[in-house]
Amino acid sequence: MQQKFASDVEAINGLKDAYSRLNAEIGKVVIGQDDVVKDVIISIFSRGHCLLVGVPGLAKTLLVTTISKVLGLDYNRIQFTPDLMPSDIVGTEILDENRQFKFIKGPLFANIILADEINRTPPKTQAALLEAMQEKAVTAAGKRYELGKPFFVLATQNPIEQEGTYPLPEAQLDRFMFNIWVDYPSLEDEIRVVKSTTSDEQIELNSILSAEEILFYQDLVRRIPVSDNVLEYAVKLAVKTRANSGHAPEMVKKYLAWGAGPRASQFLVLGAKCHAAIRGKYSPDIEDVNAVATAILRHRIIRNYKAEAEGISVEKIIASLLD
Repeated sequence: MQQKFASDVEAINGLKDAYSRLNAEIGKVVIGQDDVVKDVIISIFSRGHCLLVGVPGLAKTLLVTTISKVLGLDYNRIQFTPDLMPSDIVGTEILDENRQFKFIKGPLFANIILADEINRTPPKTQAALLEAMQEKAVTAAGKRYELGKPFFVLATQNPIEQEGTYPLPEAQLDRFMFNIWVDYPSLEDEIRVVKSTTSDEQIELNSILSAEEILFYQDLVRRIPVSDNVLEYAVKLAVKTRANSGHAPEMVKKYLAWGAGPRASQFLVLGAKCHAAIRGKYSPDIEDVNAVATAILRHRIIRNYKAEAEGISVEKIIASLLD
């Protein structure tokens, strides 16, 4: 793979082409979720993870299944329930026929994991998944097991039904690169969805990239240069969300209790690099930072009581920072 491109400039052009082909192939099945698909692909190439928030029936599971097929990666879906234990996802040791302990890998050992309704399982099981997300490895019976590469977690949450749930704490939410809001499709898109899903039409999907190529492009994104002014803009954007930082505007001081941490700054730069690359740009600018800012900051800033009482949304506060 490394010999395919003579330089990083050529490789960025290759990444742009790969993104176009991925988008076209995914679009055969997933209709009307272009921004969601873009953010998920950016997250994969940035070695990040995604939290998808949306009501049931908006093709979240279908999206993950489709992406796993077009990327030629192993895929497992884990339905999170209140009785799910860490060993159910990580794996467990058993005694084999020779009376030796043998580790049986759990569903976490795949390239793409769909953590369906992650907030329905207790914190102990959530922590087991989030440790794997951060370390790219799991520990069982004192032994460390490396997960396959690439490794990507897409977790879903239902924003409406909150009874009997265990909301993710802020420290765990911070592990996710993007918090993506999945909205209802437009009328035209929903007509296309219903038309395609109520017929006997069979759609064949082609594998666009291999695991080796994805790893190459993940390394490429890290090598993309970023100018000092863009880097400073991204870091300042995160710092401005902290009410006591000295850089916070009046709206932040008035409506935010807590701001984004340093991981937000890192993801803003990585996301901007990848957003620039899939558009064929060799270095990100402020426009690229702004393009990924909402999904990166949305779950990292906490409104105070005054903001909730006045109906000031997180998105409105972020928009004021970007303006």
